Amino acid sequence: MGQKTHPIGFRLGGIKTWNAKWYGSSKNYKDLLKEDLSIRRGIREKLRDAAISRIDIERSSSQVTVTIHTAKPGVVIGKGGAKVEELRQRLGKTTGKAVKVNIFEIRYPEVDANLIAESIAQQLERRVSFRKALKQSVQRSMKSGAKGVKVMVAGRLGGSEMSRREWEREGRVPLHTLRADIEFGRAIAKTTYGTIGCKAWVYRGEVAPPPRAVATNATQRPNTPGAPAAPPAPVGAGA
Repeated sequence: MGQKTHPIGFRLGGIKTWNAKWYGSSKNYKDLLKEDLSIRRGIREKLRDAAISRIDIERSSSQVTVTIHTAKPGVVIGKGGAKVEELRQRLGKTTGKAVKVNIFEIRYPEVDANLIAESIAQQLERRVSFRKALKQSVQRSMKSGAKGVKVMVAGRLGGSEMSRREWEREGRVPLHTLRADIEFGRAIAKTTYGTIGCKAWVYRGEVAPPPRAVATNATQRPNTPGAPAAPPAPVGAGA
């Protein structure tokens, strides 16, 4: 049986970064993690139609910063900023700290894996044919500049008795290449026949990893390319 690795977790620390940036001790780590999950769940439930892709959370000693990546910032902000202010107050009551909410607009939602998976799930809930939903999602992503797209659905497709898995792919999706910028997203479609899982992979091209910091007083080996040559031995030096 093949072993699967999460495409984003596989690249953490290289070309990908974490969506939660804070430190917790052994005593309060589980409480902070549970609080993060409740924050994300509450935002997604309240702003279900806002096309939210990712929610980043940063913590300091007295403040929590929540960054919402969405394709519809107007839905999140509301008229005159009423919705975002209400959201900030709710999160303040949940965390007990001052909360800062940042809104980041996604300019190309067609190449965002999370939004692709959410779109397919919503279409399946509206009884759209899964083959049509998969094919249209792949075509829109490729037209928007993606170098490769793969989408997959699994469950009782079309109301069949036996669950199965169907997928559609176009272009390259090199999952084993660490420098490949792979976006991964998944969603769940709740239909009358049961739940159907939706996954999406988007390949955006290769990204060079950031250069490693080298200490200024570090000595280079003579054999390494670009290293300065060793000084010549003084004349008359013998054995």
